[in-house]
Amino acid sequence: MALKDYVLQEKDYIIHLRRYFHAHPEVSLQEYETCNKIEAELDALEIPHRRVGETGVYAWIDGKKSSQGKIVVLRADIDALAMDDLKITEYRSQNDGFCHACGHDAHAATLLGAAKILKSKEQLFSGQVRLFFQQAEEIGQGARLFVGEGLLNGCVRVFGAHVASRLPKGKVALTKGPQCASCDYFKITITGKGAHVSTPQLGVDAAYIASQIVVNLQSIVARTTAPLETVVVGVGVIRAGTQYNIVAEHAEIEGTTRSFLPEVRTYTNERVVQIAKQTAQMYGAQAEVTFLDYAAPLVNDDKVVDEVTKVAQEIMKQCDIVGDYEKALGADDFADYLAVTKGMYAFIGTGNEEKPNTIVAHHHGLFDIDEEALLLSCNLYVDYALWVLEE
Repeated sequence: MALKDYVLQEKDYIIHLRRYFHAHPEVSLQEYETCNKIEAELDALEIPHRRVGETGVYAWIDGKKSSQGKIVVLRADIDALAMDDLKITEYRSQNDGFCHACGHDAHAATLLGAAKILKSKEQLFSGQVRLFFQQAEEIGQGARLFVGEGLLNGCVRVFGAHVASRLPKGKVALTKGPQCASCDYFKITITGKGAHVSTPQLGVDAAYIASQIVVNLQSIVARTTAPLETVVVGVGVIRAGTQYNIVAEHAEIEGTTRSFLPEVRTYTNERVVQIAKQTAQMYGAQAEVTFLDYAAPLVNDDKVVDEVTKVAQEIMKQCDIVGDYEKALGADDFADYLAVTKGMYAFIGTGNEEKPNTIVAHHHGLFDIDEEALLLSCNLYVDYALWVLEE
């Protein structure tokens, strides 16, 4: 690997910031101290910025070579998860019950490192680099705020990168086509009729009906979806009843659907509604279904993948560029940017078997990364942005 000197020089800066963010995690839409720190760093670098929503940060670097030129967007997400940090390290979470167990701390630090380098090179390029420090990726609510404010208007490319513990350090996944699934949240509210459990015929048991709905939902994947399609209908929460000897009058089901194709997504969600309502009606109850759109399918643009691959080949061996990275049913609202502008989402290998916690699955309390890998991510941010502006 032949990382550029201007990236290697920022190693300590990037790692220091990553550890700061890791020690101070904040969940979606509450990233107040995180964005304060990002803004302080941008101020020190003399990079202009403003808020997007309450906790997102938008910054920009104008090339001094010419006032005319292209616009490229670089994105990092910044939110953490509501879970305990189980690691014993000097940079473990100082906020009990919150943890950067997905790598967004690394993303924010890496983009600040790229911002520092690009600012130092502003005399060498034309056009503009836009930096998105995006809130609320974990609940699919952040990207749409940046899109809604028109911050991708006029942009020719958008690029983002996510750390990946299942990919070895030194490798990068640059894969064409689908990479992440859509994510929709659903809530089913069932209204039955209460009664004493000794006289169930006088009531309408919402708990029983909820259990039937959960079972029936599995028929969407097992019996009404083509076997070659990848679909998930998952239920994570069931609530019902108030006491052991009362027929439950109310019940709630919460879950998610995941898929890769828009038409499959639409069909799956429609079937959830039909099954819930029809099952409830069959037993004399009513069901209301609410859906929330968290993220569309994330599909990388073929041409952009070729462009980033060309840039990557200048700093790493071809054998370390993974062109067929397995798509995942996890979601990322970076997809909202790809609906507006051509771009791609790369995955940066951060796993190292000599550092056991770095190969732990994302969203686990022991999750950690090999921080050396962030230099490769930073190099791709910088060099691809410069390539777009120069080409």
